[in-house]
Amino acid sequence: MKNQNGGLANIRVKPDSYECTITTDIAVFGYLDGKLKILLTKRSLANYKSHWLLPGGTMDADETVEECAKKTLFVLTGLENIRCEYIKLYSALNRHPIKRVVTASFCALIQPEKHPLVLTDNVESLEWFSMDDLPTHIAFDHTHLINDAYNFLKENLEDKLHFGELLPKQFTLSELQILYETIFEVKVDKRNFRKRIMQINLITNTRKKKRGVKGGPFLFEYKLIH
Repeated sequence: MKNQNGGLANIRVKPDSYECTITTDIAVFGYLDGKLKILLTKRSLANYKSHWLLPGGTMDADETVEECAKKTLFVLTGLENIRCEYIKLYSALNRHPIKRVVTASFCALIQPEKHPLVLTDNVESLEWFSMDDLPTHIAFDHTHLINDAYNFLKENLEDKLHFGELLPKQFTLSELQILYETIFEVKVDKRNFRKRIMQINLITNTRKKKRGVKGGPFLFEYKLIH
């Protein structure tokens, strides 16, 4: 750690202040085939050849990190109009072999079947990976970013994030419970879960029943909160 010699002169913005590259990386989660999955891109960057990593890109001088995140998702995956929630900043030294890079990470939730991916010339492959079966060759510090994003998802599923973005527009309480059990990797008591989910007031009963299912369970919808 540097000493305090220089006082305020060392913390003011000056024409010759140190510059670094700012990037965004986006952890896109989807619920597919009964499993929580994350979208990874296979690319060859810096010293990493054909490695998997989160969709990520460099921020231009005329955009914010939020704009950069949405631009990056579209350029690398074809995904657009996706809500991205800020997670945290990564500024450790030597994160990138070429130069100093500071990264703002984001989290997004989607239904994969409603958002077809578009493979571009800059990407070798796009693939959904189960959180319990991630690939071996992950570039940079993205394993750390992925784990942080997963923890962020669990901590904010009922707050900053909209769990309804992982489910069809209408769903049963049993389907919602299975989603929760999948994300948190625990079994929950049916009665306690339903009592709690109604108390937090994030879903509404459509009064419609699901067809073709024994007992005809009611269908619910997520309340969009802005």
